[in-house]
Amino acid sequence: MIKRNLAKFNETMGFQISHSNKQKVKPFFRPKNDDNDGTINGSVKGIELSPPDVAGYDSWLVKHPSALNSFDSIMKEAKGKKVVVFLDYDGTLSPIVEDPNKAFMSAEMRAAVREVAKYFPTSIISGRSRDKVKQFVQLSNVYYAGSHGMDIMAPPRAVTSCDKKGNEGAFQPAKLFLPAIQEISVVLVDKIRGIQGARIEDNRFCISVHYRQVPPVDHEILKEKVKSLVENRPEFRLTEGKMVLEVRPSIDWNKGDALNYLLDTLGFSNAKDVLPLYIGDDRTDEDAFKVIAARREGFPIIVSSTPKDTNAWYSLRDPPEVLAFLLRLAKWRKSEIPFFK
Repeated sequence: MIKRNLAKFNETMGFQISHSNKQKVKPFFRPKNDDNDGTINGSVKGIELSPPDVAGYDSWLVKHPSALNSFDSIMKEAKGKKVVVFLDYDGTLSPIVEDPNKAFMSAEMRAAVREVAKYFPTSIISGRSRDKVKQFVQLSNVYYAGSHGMDIMAPPRAVTSCDKKGNEGAFQPAKLFLPAIQEISVVLVDKIRGIQGARIEDNRFCISVHYRQVPPVDHEILKEKVKSLVENRPEFRLTEGKMVLEVRPSIDWNKGDALNYLLDTLGFSNAKDVLPLYIGDDRTDEDAFKVIAARREGFPIIVSSTPKDTNAWYSLRDPPEVLAFLLRLAKWRKSEIPFFK
């Protein structure tokens, strides 16, 4: 698997842009919703969750059932197997906020992630820079992949196999792009200077242009300015997320590749008893959902309070439900025979 990753990395240095045309893979099973097992409306004691009041959400849940209500079925499949947990940050562990610099996770969420990481290998794969998401999360027992997986800090025990130069497991497939990324960042600042509310975030291997605070009348103006900067640079591409534009290197590498790479470095790439669990809320998380679907083992879970097209099999409504799920996951592990050492 590592050889395939390295071969893929060499291939991507040709500035090739991938466009996946894979069809959505259906899950190997669709459990019906379980009894709540002591929960009320999918919540746990002490955590108040929002009611599903968006039009069409209930019918969408038929295809993407609540991971909380289906928890017992999910854990039945996980019993006796090695669960590996992957988490997005913004919109998953923290709420979406107007100012991206204030997307803080709660103390309760931090404690829940810390507890889960005690029992399962846990990685956070974010579009943020690795340093920024680590600053937000403030945990030393999780593994970090920043810039949509283009800046990975692998588990310490995998250093000798994945980074023979001794860089503490750091894997950066877009490292050669850094000078050009910094150049684009400087130009972008000048280009959007006159647009009220526009914010640029340097995520090291990608540049995020946030427009949540930009007046709607200026949205298209901003998009055109950013597009004009990238359109004559084939080594870069423009992607969109929730009220954010991102300038990224045109390499064939995404959150799904980061998930595979981390499984590799953990020694789980060829294991038959491994179930990756990925929770995320944005378009970039779909790449990880597809990887799990292709494996036909694991659980892709989308965080969304509105119906949307997704490759995920299960859903959680919002970060409070993510918190409830993580708490139940840790509680379940405590009650089980220690399969995971």
